Amino acid sequence: MAPHTDSRDRLLVAAIDLIRTKGYEGTRVDDVCAAAGVSKGSFFHHFKSKEALARAAAQRFAELAGALFAGAAFHREATPRARLIGYIDFRIQMIAGELAAFTCLHGMLSQETFATHPGLAEASGTHIRAHAATLVPDIRAARAEHAPHADWSAESLALHIQAVIQGSFVLAKSQHDPEVAAESLRHLRRYLVHLFGGDT
Repeated sequence: MAPHTDSRDRLLVAAIDLIRTKGYEGTRVDDVCAAAGVSKGSFFHHFKSKEALARAAAQRFAELAGALFAGAAFHREATPRARLIGYIDFRIQMIAGELAAFTCLHGMLSQETFATHPGLAEASGTHIRAHAATLVPDIRAARAEHAPHADWSAESLALHIQAVIQGSFVLAKSQHDPEVAAESLRHLRRYLVHLFGGDT
């Protein structure tokens, strides 16, 4: 990897870690440079501003998350319902360690910057909606099999699932307790089991 590309990657990794830990406003360019081990001149070679860095970090986070979820074992479940429940189980398993290690960069940026940097918030929201869209085919198929007369759409349920997940992270942070998030997702799991019927 070329040195200039390597320094850009280090800046993105540092930005993801720092913003998830300290928030967007609490993360300074100097902090990112120090964590990445690069000069401020190198920073401005790659990014014209902190917001530009955050946008690129959000894109990188989406790519990393996309690869993680695409390779997860729940995709090998035999039925759409089982894959959807497996997705929730996978999200619960991810809740471990420090809060910043499992919470969502996109959710943080959407919450923190919606008034001050609306373009950044919208970009982050776009990533959340794109992730929600990956659940739609299985939700649609499970709905057709288990709840064909339901008055809700697969798209709306996919977004509701993300709303619960993001909200669980907020509650966990407010109480400094990852278990709060895990319990919220267990409630979500029970709701989906009830919605689509069958064994837990």
